[in-house]
Formats: sequence, structure tokens, C-alpha cells
Amino acid sequence: MQTSDPFSFFIHNLSLFASKTAAHLELSFVAIGVAIVLAIPLGVWLGHVHRGSFLAITVSNIGRALPSLAVISIGIGILGIGFLNVMVALVILAGPVILTNAYVAVEGVDADAVQAARAMGMTPLQVLLRVELPLGLPLIFAGVRTATVYVVATATLATFAGGGGLGDIIVNEPTYGTGGVIAGSLWIVVLIFAVDGLFGLVQRLVTPYPLRRLGRKARTDALIEASWEPSSHS
Repeated sequence: MQTSDPFSFFIHNLSLFASKTAAHLELSFVAIGVAIVLAIPLGVWLGHVHRGSFLAITVSNIGRALPSLAVISIGIGILGIGFLNVMVALVILAGPVILTNAYVAVEGVDADAVQAARAMGMTPLQVLLRVELPLGLPLIFAGVRTATVYVVATATLATFAGGGGLGDIIVNEPTYGTGGVIAGSLWIVVLIFAVDGLFGLVQRLVTPYPLRRLGRKARTDALIEASWEPSSHS
């Protein structure tokens, strides 16, 4: 059904949006899952041994610089048209972000906490699992959250390689009309905000309570300090 009113188009095509959204999220979360499996262990290990900062930063910069549409186009010649090609392109987009955050999260753990754990007789593996990972988990998950937003937004390009998803509506104005294109675009925005909000809630839940409390204290101290700046009382 073609209409110039995006809201009417959405209401009259709920089943279409439901199926396209399911395909879109399936592609996005499979790509994120693969990126997590590949990037987090490598980033955590590099951060634990305090090596590979050049590798982490370089991989991140290269991954962000590569246009996803170009990667999909190149992949068509290697992997063909379909789900796998687009999924690989999205993994290349998400992996560097997750890798860098995992590296920085573990590498940046307070050295005093690590030394205290070693002084208690913990093995390197115990230090990693009991000290570095719990303290670095919020930042690791922040990388996953950011990468997920990137992937959900970019997965609209899947339509150019037969990957399906909401991009099928956005780029197909002859079939769905202007209202369909606008409705699809707006629904992508809503979906991105919903995913970001959900992952933000999960990120808070996985943050150890002492760190959450420390974060609130740091914000409070900053507000108090700002309120007593000379310029604020002049």
C-alpha cells in the first residue's frame, strides 16, 4: 500500500515491519555475536599482558575507515549475495570497536589492585578473572553497546546484497512510496534508540555496585567543585 503519510503506512503494514525488523535484528545480533567471540578474548589478552596497543589502535582505525558498502561490494565477489556477505561486513565494522574497548578496559585497571592480588598469591589467570575482568567489564560492555548501535544502523545496507532487513523498505520507493521510505527511516531511528537504551540498562546491571557508587560520587564531587569555582560567584 502506497501513501505519503508515514504513520498511516506503518499502521497498515505492521506485519511487513515485523518481518523486516526480525530479519534486521537477526542479522545485527549474529554479527555482534561473532564480533564478540573474535574481539573480546584478543583484546582482553592484549590488555592483560600490556602489549599490542599499536595493534588495537591500528585495527580500530582501519575498521572505522573502511566504508561498509565498499566491504559488502567486495564481498559479493568472494561470498556472493546474501546473509553471510553482509554479516562479515558488519563484523568488520563492530570488531575493532569491541577490540579496542576490551584492550583499554583490562590494560587500564588500577595497577595497585593488580599488585595487591598478586601479593595475595593469585595466579595470572586468577588476577585476570577475579580482578581485571570485573573492573574492566563496564568499559568492555560499553564497546559492545557502541558497536551494536553501529551495526543496527548500518545493517540497512544489507538490502544491496540480498541480506534483507528494513533497508528493503527504505530503498524501495517505487513499491512503498515516499511514506514507506520515511516510515522505514523513522522506525530505524526508534529501533536504534531502543537497542541503545536496552544495552545501557544491561551495562548498568553488569557494572559492580562499588563502581556504580564510585561513579555517582565522582559526579557529585565534580558538581560540588564546579559550584565553588570563583567564576560562578563573581
